[in-house]
Amino acid sequence: MNYVIIGAGPSGVVAAETLRNSDPNGKITLIGEEAFDPYSRMAIPYYLTGNIEAKGTYLRKSANHFVNRGIEVVRAKVTKVSSGEKVVSLDNGTSVSYDKLLVATGSHPLKPPVDGLDQPGVHHCWTLEDAKNIIELAHEGADVVLMGAGFIGCIILEALALRNVNLTVVEMGDRMVPRMMDETAGGMLKKWCENKGVTVHTGTRVTKLESSGRSDEDNLLVDLENGEQIPAHLVVVATGVKSNMSFLEGSGVETDQGILVDDHLETNVEGIYAAGDVAQGLDFSTGGRSVHAIQPTSADHGRIAGLNMAGTEAAYKGSLSMNVLDTIGLVSCSFGQWQGAEGGETASAVDEENFKYIKLQFKEDKLVGAIVVGRTEHIGALRGLIQAEIPLGDWKDKLVEDPHQIMDAWVARGTGLAL
Repeated sequence: MNYVIIGAGPSGVVAAETLRNSDPNGKITLIGEEAFDPYSRMAIPYYLTGNIEAKGTYLRKSANHFVNRGIEVVRAKVTKVSSGEKVVSLDNGTSVSYDKLLVATGSHPLKPPVDGLDQPGVHHCWTLEDAKNIIELAHEGADVVLMGAGFIGCIILEALALRNVNLTVVEMGDRMVPRMMDETAGGMLKKWCENKGVTVHTGTRVTKLESSGRSDEDNLLVDLENGEQIPAHLVVVATGVKSNMSFLEGSGVETDQGILVDDHLETNVEGIYAAGDVAQGLDFSTGGRSVHAIQPTSADHGRIAGLNMAGTEAAYKGSLSMNVLDTIGLVSCSFGQWQGAEGGETASAVDEENFKYIKLQFKEDKLVGAIVVGRTEHIGALRGLIQAEIPLGDWKDKLVEDPHQIMDAWVARGTGLAL
C-alpha cells in the first residue's frame, strides 16, 4: 500500500507513525513545504522567549527518527491533487502517486486589507522563519504593535511581553479573545495585561501603516481607527487564519470552512482523508462539523485517519472545543458550549479583584460548557464532566449554587469510570 500525507505538522506526523505501526510494509511519504524538520507551531512562543532553540520545536528530537521508521520526508509544496489518477503534483515538477491520501496541510495567516502591511518590519508569527525575523527586531525596549488579540494573538502577546518590549495590542473586537471568552472574562484579561504594562486597544482597528521617515528604531507609524498614531519598530499581524486547501480545486473533494470529513476522517472522495486544522470534522458539542484548530484535535485526527487508512476501522466521537491560554501568568480556559445552550441554564462566580472567574453552562442536567479564569485546579475534572455527558441529577443544583464544587461533582457522579 502506498500512503501519501500532505502536511508535516502534528496531524501528519501522528498519522505517519500510526500507519507504520499498523502497516509495517506500506510505503509512507510525508510531504512538507518548509525547509525545517517537522515542528509544532505551538512551541514557537517558547522559541521567541529563548526557552528553547529552534530545534526544540521539532516534533521528534532524533535526527534519524523518520528514516528509522521508514517514513520518507519530501520537502516540496503540493500544487494539485488528481484524484482520478491518484497523483499528487509538486512545485518542483515531480509527482507522487498514492493509494491512500491524507491532507493535513493546516492553515495560513490572513493578511487584513490594511495599507502598508508590505513594509519591512511587518511580520506574521506562524512559521519558524517568521519567529527568526521577529527575534531580530523584538529586542528589549523596542516599540512593538500586535494586531489581533484572539487565541493565537494572545499566545504571541505573552512571548513578546516576556521579551520586555514596549507592547501595544490592537483588537477590533469589543474584548480580548472574543471567540473564547465572554465580556467578563475578556475584560478581566485586558485589565490583567494593562497591569503588566501592556497597552491594549479593543473595539478599534489598524487603518494604515506608513513610514515614519526615520532610519532608526521606530521606522513605522501605525494609524488606528480611534485617531491614535503609534510609532513602531515591529508590527506583528495575528488577525486570523484560513485552511490550506486551494490546491484541491478540481479534485472533487468537498470543502467549506475546511475539508469536509466523516467520522472516519474520510472525505467524499474515496481514499482521500483530511486531518487537523484543515479538516472540518465532527464537533462533540453540536453534532455538526467544525474546524477546531488546536493541537490535541490535530493529534487525535492524525491517529484516527491513520488507522482507517490502514484498514482498521475507527470512528471519531468528535472534538471538544477547548482553548487554554497562559497570558503573562493569568490562565484562562473555555470548553464546549461556553456561550450557552439554547434553553439551558448558567451559573457563575466572579472575583474581579483577584482575577478569578468561573462560568458553567448546562443543558437540562448536563454540563455542556464552561469558562474559567485564574483557576487551574480541577480543570481536567471540568473537561471530563462535559465529555462524559453524565446526568448530574441533584449535583446540577449544587453547581448552580456554587460553581466551585467541580471536583466533588466529578467524584460523586463517577465521571472517571464513565470516561
